[in-house]
Amino acid sequence: MTVVPLQKIATGRNGLGAFILQCKRMDFHYCDWAGSSRGMNGFIKSILPKFAAAHPQIEITVSPRPSKHPVIVGHYINGREKAICVRNMEPLEVLKKAELLRDASGERLRRTVKPVDSRNPSVRGIWSPFHGNGTAV
Repeated sequence: MTVVPLQKIATGRNGLGAFILQCKRMDFHYCDWAGSSRGMNGFIKSILPKFAAAHPQIEITVSPRPSKHPVIVGHYINGREKAICVRNMEPLEVLKKAELLRDASGERLRRTVKPVDSRNPSVRGIWSPFHGNGTAV
């Protein structure tokens, strides 16, 4: 397997741009002695080095947060941040939450009222063969 530098990945080939993750930084906060951080501590020791090596474009920081529950905070390129509390979770569950933050876009969650959001709605509306006078053939 050949290693490709990050500059090669970010440039487009054949007119197609490469996919760039929206998450630019992830902060992992834990407590050394609290029982709710047991899964986060196991994640940091065993799974986080592999996760960080697989995603070099994401800046990862690990910091203690004494007497508090463990939290993962994702910072996105649009300026927003999302935090997920991972208290009493197993290391693999913490990994799933980290992947959830990694794959998120950073946008606020909105309820969709209509399946299609049109910037220029049609003046005449949507055509249907059941509207208007039927033509006799």
